[in-house]
Amino acid sequence: MKVLVTGGAGFIGSHVVDALLAASHDVSVIDDLSTGRPENLDAARARGLAEKQFHRLDIAEPAAAALVRSLRPELIMLIGAQPGVNVSMRDPLLDVRCNVLGLVNLMEAAADAGVHKVVFASSGGTIYGDPPPGDPALTEESWGRPSSFYGLTKRVGCDYLRLYRRYRDIDYVALALGNVYGPRQDPNGEAGVVTIFANNLLRGADCTINGDGAVIRDYVHVSDVVDAFVRSMSRGHGLINVGTGIGTSVAGVYATVARHVGFDGAPRYGPALPGEVQRVRLCPDRAAERLGWRAHVSFDEGVADMIAYLRASAPVEPTLDRP
Repeated sequence: MKVLVTGGAGFIGSHVVDALLAASHDVSVIDDLSTGRPENLDAARARGLAEKQFHRLDIAEPAAAALVRSLRPELIMLIGAQPGVNVSMRDPLLDVRCNVLGLVNLMEAAADAGVHKVVFASSGGTIYGDPPPGDPALTEESWGRPSSFYGLTKRVGCDYLRLYRRYRDIDYVALALGNVYGPRQDPNGEAGVVTIFANNLLRGADCTINGDGAVIRDYVHVSDVVDAFVRSMSRGHGLINVGTGIGTSVAGVYATVARHVGFDGAPRYGPALPGEVQRVRLCPDRAAERLGWRAHVSFDEGVADMIAYLRASAPVEPTLDRP
């Protein structure tokens, strides 16, 4: 299948590119390298991704739409985005430009190019807001109120795709991802508490927990997320959660990472960040029903994998010490 991957040099996107090439798909990549890294595509190049198949473009620019019309892919993996809650709270215009205008720019081109389906990286950790009393696992019907601009743009993206299906006949799957972690995640980014803590502890640097450490997230390993993307190419429709159904507190993340690193010191605590949802657990039942998907990597196994990866690749000097 001819597939275009936006954000293909990023953390999640590069793993998706690897999986598509391993399955002998014809893959092209768009990435502006604002957060993606060329070295994330080293494995893809070893599998045959040619330089002409990589396009350094901003998805909100006309050139990206022109490329879609020229390539005429059968399917687009819409992974490229402004990925940070904190960035969105500081600069909502940047967030809207990438996550809304960029999406619509590509979808208009997709309609012109005859694209059959898109698979969209939404955010299960932000689009639903906080759960109702009783802390249930959030289902796809838990359509609450996002508490960040990032969550709002990722929710709006799902609505745009629903209408593009109705009016432009482009099928879609919107994967509401839990907190994804694993190899290639940037340890100096503003998101990715597992990677930030692991990198800092391996370097002997302090770790800061924002707030009291009680914020709960559903952590899902990148290999399981890639499996969901690949399955969505031929199965599924609409909004689908990609999570484990298990919530882990930030304090619990720190404890698990510290145990694997062999560190028995305490973290520092700082002020809570604006826009943070307090509790997220994603119900995975629809993913099982529509995609035949479930998470296979436990959090403990995933943390061990992340630490082994960082040790093998040499931890980088921290510029941030907070999630």
